[in-house]
Amino acid sequence: MMENTKPKWGIDSCVLHILAMGFMLCDHLWATLLPAQGWLTCIGRLTFPIFAFMIAEGYYYTSNVKKYMCRLFIFAILSEIPFNLIMGSSVFYPFHQNVLWTFLIGLISIQIIEKVKKKENKVLLVLTICLVVGVDYILGTIAMVDYYGAGILMVLLFYFFREKNWVSFVAQLIGMYYLNVVVLGDLYYPVTIFGHEFEIVQQGFALFSLIPIWLYNGRQGYHSKWFQYFCYAFYPVHLLLLYIIWQWSIH
Repeated sequence: MMENTKPKWGIDSCVLHILAMGFMLCDHLWATLLPAQGWLTCIGRLTFPIFAFMIAEGYYYTSNVKKYMCRLFIFAILSEIPFNLIMGSSVFYPFHQNVLWTFLIGLISIQIIEKVKKKENKVLLVLTICLVVGVDYILGTIAMVDYYGAGILMVLLFYFFREKNWVSFVAQLIGMYYLNVVVLGDLYYPVTIFGHEFEIVQQGFALFSLIPIWLYNGRQGYHSKWFQYFCYAFYPVHLLLLYIIWQWSIH
């Protein structure tokens, strides 16, 4: 669909990126300077699905997939030390890898599936999809990338169900619930309503990300080279700045 035929109402790509960066900042403020403010990390749960959605969308809109992968790879490397400092207070921390590796694996997986699609062999395509999904889950978990194997599958979820119809919306909702609540749900908040006690899964707040995702109108919005690289640089730069301020505040 051409840009000028897409609906003008809704949220464009630029706004989605800004929202996701804002949610990310909230999450990392909680992880460093404001650990007592649990509501910040609840807001932060919306970050990953929005970026996962944008990675899947970005595949279709990029003019050069190899350059897209190369940018992710370079910024994944640049982000590793700031991420390690936040996660392990060390330049080298092999037990958790930053989120850009998750997105890079997801993007490579999409490229593999798309290449097999061109062969027009349905059996081969189904086998490839099953193999890719299985390998991604195992690789993401063993490599300990951010959000583990479930994070990579979230990218694929938005790739498989990117059409704006009720089938895709239902599939996204079910997939998001399973990956976030069933697979990743390990922290719970006790809540009492009218004398009845319930437990709310912290990662379940990620499902609210579907609201801005569903409001996405397919338009790029404001775009320039500086803004593109600002979005990439925001991740490592804000992590490094937060770490410096965090360490300064506790000494």
